[in-house]
Amino acid sequence: MTHLTYLEAAVVGLIQGVSELFPVSSLGHNVLIPALIGGQWATDLDVAKPESPYLAFIVGLHVATAIALLVYFWRDWVRIARGFLSSLRERRVETADQRLAWMIVLATIPVGLVGLVAEHPFRLIFGKPVVAGAFLAVNGVILIAGERFRSQASLDADARIAAGRRLAPVAAGGRTAPAPAAVGPGLAAYAPAVAAPPAPPAAAPPAEIMADRRLSAMGYGRAIVIGSAQIVALFAGISRDGVTMVTGMRRGLAREDAARFAFLLSTPVILAAGVLKIPDLFGPLGSGIRGQILLGSVLSGLGAYAAVRFLVRYLRTRSLIPFGIYCLVAGLASVVYLSLAG
Repeated sequence: MTHLTYLEAAVVGLIQGVSELFPVSSLGHNVLIPALIGGQWATDLDVAKPESPYLAFIVGLHVATAIALLVYFWRDWVRIARGFLSSLRERRVETADQRLAWMIVLATIPVGLVGLVAEHPFRLIFGKPVVAGAFLAVNGVILIAGERFRSQASLDADARIAAGRRLAPVAAGGRTAPAPAAVGPGLAAYAPAVAAPPAPPAAAPPAEIMADRRLSAMGYGRAIVIGSAQIVALFAGISRDGVTMVTGMRRGLAREDAARFAFLLSTPVILAAGVLKIPDLFGPLGSGIRGQILLGSVLSGLGAYAAVRFLVRYLRTRSLIPFGIYCLVAGLASVVYLSLAG
């Protein structure tokens, strides 16, 4: 029987958390890293092997990653959940939060249905290291092409958000006229009239609420198309968040809005993938490695939280091309190395 060491759990757990949110495919890295290291790692961490303890380990990592996303976006999820529940209670969908909640639900259905049917055969057929390396290179091409051939609507959306961000400090902190100097009562009649300072403009809503308002206006059809792009991530090496961001930009979303929608969409998908297989953790597959699962899950959650915190800021002004170059180079190099080694 194969085992999972604490070193393997720590390394893979941390890389899983980071690569799940970075557009570089966590599943591709889960397949490639053990194969590239070789030896016992390749035996212990074979994702394509039926009844492998590695599968139970990955379940724990998925749950931890989803929890990290929920923690980071907790205020947004509370607001979206309230919108969803209020739409059921009122039997209508009118507010931005209500529309966004239903967009997430509808956009998650396609990948959920396909995942239930095809996840196992996809993992067995395409979870081979050389295949994962090839798809990782394809993922790089997708990211680079997605940036190089962005729609004009997406570029215009970026420009509008940037312009609004530059104007926001002026609107929120505009200067008011100085108060008139105090004068004695005998001179009050001779003091020049001073106009009262204008009332400061109302503060703009938080950036997160503004982003969700923009997302809620894109329409259900566009949301479903963007969400359906996650199906491609069933191929090891293709990033769920990466293809979702690229599809969102292609459909006219600003880069940061496409990233936000990708993170919101991935949360229920990742959580469901873990929850549905939690029984594996308490069955024979999890026997003897629950300590390793706990260690890897903690590191995965910390890595995911740090990754999403970084990416939300990074993608406001920077592109996906560096990630695309990494995937293209790493994927091709892995294919060459594994082909020669085999």
